Amino acid sequence: MLKETHCLFLLLAAVFCSPVAGLDFARADEKNRVFEIRTYYANEGKLDALLARFQDHTVALFKKHGITNIGYWVPTDNKENKLIYMLAYPSREARGKAWKAFIADPDWKKAYKESTREGKLVKRVVNDFLAGTDFSKIK
Repeated sequence: MLKETHCLFLLLAAVFCSPVAGLDFARADEKNRVFEIRTYYANEGKLDALLARFQDHTVALFKKHGITNIGYWVPTDNKENKLIYMLAYPSREARGKAWKAFIADPDWKKAYKESTREGKLVKRVVNDFLAGTDFSKIK
């Protein structure tokens, strides 16, 4: 079962991905579309470096490999050093191919190596895969 925070982020994604927000994501024709919510727990003192890596490298590399960036959030009371973000893919199969290409990308390898010179940024990753319901504005 999804945590309350994940439900909140789904609601936020529905609002920000509506046609009103200028994104035509709400009319997705693909019945196999899948969303992924990923929660990264950063090591102590590493959240800023993790956020910088996403801003400077990861987001663009995701886009390069066909991964749709929906949104990125940190809790307002972030005692656990969390980064929570949502991605979308045409299908689970497409997700697998996109991540395989992303992980193999020389630009990603370079960004990862540079960002972890002084220690790993992430201690734990939790992810959930989601599919839109019939009554969801985004699917």
